[in-house]
Amino acid sequence: MTNSIPPDLLVGLEGGYSKVPEEVREFLRTEPRPPETDPTLGISVAVDRQETPQHRLVTIGDSLTHGFQSGAIFKTNLSYPMLIAREMGWSRNFRYPSYSGPGNGLPLNLEKLARELGDRYQIADGINAIDAALLLPWLRGYLDQIEDYWERGEGLNAPERGAINHNLAVYGWDLRNTLSRNADLAKDVIRQTPTKEDFLRQVPENANEIATLWVLNSARNSANKALTPLEAAKALGEEGGIETLIILIGANNALGSILTFKLRWSDVGYQDMRENDKYTVWLPSHFKDELDQIVEQVKQIKARHVIWGTVPHVTIAPFARGVSENGQKIQPGSRYFPFYVPIWLENTFHPNNRRHPRLTANQARGIDSAIDKYNEYLVEAVRAGRRQGKDWYLFETAGLLDRLAARRYIEDPIAHPNWWTEYPLPEPLKNLNPQPTSLFFKSNQQGRQQGGLFSLDGIHPTTIGYGILAQEIINIMQLAGVEFYESNGITKKTGKIEIDFDRLIKEDTLISKPPPAVSAILDSIGWVDSMTGIISQLYQNNI
Repeated sequence: MTNSIPPDLLVGLEGGYSKVPEEVREFLRTEPRPPETDPTLGISVAVDRQETPQHRLVTIGDSLTHGFQSGAIFKTNLSYPMLIAREMGWSRNFRYPSYSGPGNGLPLNLEKLARELGDRYQIADGINAIDAALLLPWLRGYLDQIEDYWERGEGLNAPERGAINHNLAVYGWDLRNTLSRNADLAKDVIRQTPTKEDFLRQVPENANEIATLWVLNSARNSANKALTPLEAAKALGEEGGIETLIILIGANNALGSILTFKLRWSDVGYQDMRENDKYTVWLPSHFKDELDQIVEQVKQIKARHVIWGTVPHVTIAPFARGVSENGQKIQPGSRYFPFYVPIWLENTFHPNNRRHPRLTANQARGIDSAIDKYNEYLVEAVRAGRRQGKDWYLFETAGLLDRLAARRYIEDPIAHPNWWTEYPLPEPLKNLNPQPTSLFFKSNQQGRQQGGLFSLDGIHPTTIGYGILAQEIINIMQLAGVEFYESNGITKKTGKIEIDFDRLIKEDTLISKPPPAVSAILDSIGWVDSMTGIISQLYQNNI
């Protein structure tokens, strides 16, 4: 690969900015950052293991930790923290929010919707005019029922009293949200936002704030003051200590770029939650400023072990489909395609059609380069913590996704960095036909056609994908000396702890029972979105 930065990356950006910030010029990379291979970073720490803390597992993060899948929070009983708790023999003690309602999740469960459409309408070959005449009235009623439940019904009744959850992650949150948001702020937003009836644009208003209530409404101090996730974790630590604290945060400081297909670097007001939604990628200096504040608060939490996750390269997520006229990347050995577009435009995108959202290859490079810099700061935070005697570990979320990246690396051997090796899937996953990949999930009446590691939103893992994440974190926990038990919580497990992927395959309904209409719906989704705006609204305002 060439080591020169493509010059057009330094020519004006979207969003009204006249030039690339000077800081961007300093961190642009032609090669991806090599992941760290030692979670301890080669620094030994003495650990006091005299007693087992009361709270064996606490997690802070965003959608990846919350349990988001296929456009909604559902199956939180199969989030990666719960899979870890299950292996610890602590699943009955691990407290987490759950979401149900008529749509089986919040804001919009795409898996349930795909099954409903497949069961009610014969759309295996796509949506035609007759299908549309039947589908749109039904879809309006379906969405209206979900909206009513969350905006005016039982979905608003999150418990205000009770024990603090152990899973303190909230989907869509970035570093600033984690530092500053709490349940009372969410309530204020809900009260101040009038709900409105729209004929078809009926994704629940304030879905993120409602989800927040179910995570944090019971996280309060003795004076009933609402707590942030970091404050809630500190309270749990003071209540009896935390054995393992997992922190995976920061993806939403860049994810907005591929959800909106706009690159807008953070600027003045990046710390103001009322103003910073207009930015889609944080400058690394801004990221570091907020990360440093989180690090200082984590130091005050009584946790024996802390595992910090790096930020994944969001441009790998299959929702952003790399396209070109000839199907090739910008040059041999490159990571990037000329354009990245919403998955439903993969066959119809045209560069001259300005209505088609897109990111360029060089914008994708800029996003990845920023994330690499974020991760350098995370590595330094862990290194500094271990030098101070704290038992902190680094989990290479970014490296894991890079090793699973099908189109970026697996299918393109000459694009492999020197450090890259393909991630070895567990045997039960290898034996699936087709073998799961990071490609966008597709299935028809014959079963799953491709993908399997990402759910139907193209951003978040399937249940087996969360299983891989859980397994890698468990490996670090075993390195830290955490003990694992059978489901009775008494019988100690020995040897290497391994996720039961045979069981997980059965629990993953996308894998064990693929919806028969996904490919047909995907072929028609551009048309559906042009008529309803549902999909664009879901991604830009909620995920």
